[in-house]
Amino acid sequence: MGAAEIEAFLTHLAKNENVSSSTQNQALNALLFLYRNVLQIDLAIPIHVLRAKRSEYLPTVLSKDEVARVLLGMQGLHQLMAKLLYGSGLRLMKCLRLRVEDIDFEQSQIIVREAV
Repeated sequence: MGAAEIEAFLTHLAKNENVSSSTQNQALNALLFLYRNVLQIDLAIPIHVLRAKRSEYLPTVLSKDEVARVLLGMQGLHQLMAKLLYGSGLRLMKCLRLRVEDIDFEQSQIIVREAV
């Protein structure tokens, strides 16, 4: 496969498979890595391809007031967990696995074990 086939493949991804721009970029970088580092072949750069359209999706973020209203609508353990998730940035499974001994009230710290 040469540069022409790579260009055709990447254009096919964008045009026919409707992949995101990040997926197309990842495929391009994987191919460049393969050719440069594994096969030790220099490709003709730049590679001209039809670029996938960038997503126009913008994430929805709640305002502080909206978060406060959501938290007020919760009770008990679920409210405590939601406050921990929101206030500390804990991931859900880390929050679910917290033990009493993992919380240091004197130093206002949460000990996260086996973080990966």
